[in-house]
Amino acid sequence: MAGLGPARQENRLLTSDPLDAGVKLIVGLGNPGAEYELTPHNLGFLTIDRIASDRGVAVRNRQGRALTGRTQIGEEQVLLAKPETFMNLSGLAVRELVAEYQLRPESDLVVIYDELDLPMGTIRIRQRGSSAGHNGMESIIGALGTQEFLRIRLGIAPETKILKPFSKRQLKVVEEVLDTAAEAVKVILTEGPRAAMNRFNRKPDDDQAEPDEKK
Repeated sequence: MAGLGPARQENRLLTSDPLDAGVKLIVGLGNPGAEYELTPHNLGFLTIDRIASDRGVAVRNRQGRALTGRTQIGEEQVLLAKPETFMNLSGLAVRELVAEYQLRPESDLVVIYDELDLPMGTIRIRQRGSSAGHNGMESIIGALGTQEFLRIRLGIAPETKILKPFSKRQLKVVEEVLDTAAEAVKVILTEGPRAAMNRFNRKPDDDQAEPDEKK
């Protein structure tokens, strides 16, 4: 399906320097391998590919345990990343990148992943919270030792078979949510998290109404 495969050939890849200052790390969660590419559990990977494709870059540079690509969004230097550890060990890859670039998770990290508790086609942006049972997020929280980092949750309910490829009907919804998630990342980086939550969350202040995210 056009638009959902790996990002197109990169034509303006920026150089990678571990001493770069002010880099924002955008991580999409998923599982490597063609058999997982178009499954609900790979919405994070698909979002990274959509951002990269929109910006004419490729996420193919191996850094530690992740594939990465560099771009600029607004005035921010951005590192796009897809962990190659498989979902349950995502924290190993994220921790290495955070350490290499000397990042502060609370201000420099955004994680994008699928969410069983939200209807397919919806997104929620949160600045902190528990894993709510998501193994990839559990791994990242454990590896970083903090819940204080921004996340974009992409709904997949009522689908429960997270490793089953999307149906043709679902793919139409996925196309729209990938565009929305990519735009949400842009707004986060150019206008700030609160502006993004006000725009993309169903209710501007419902981040305070979901106690499971504050555990």
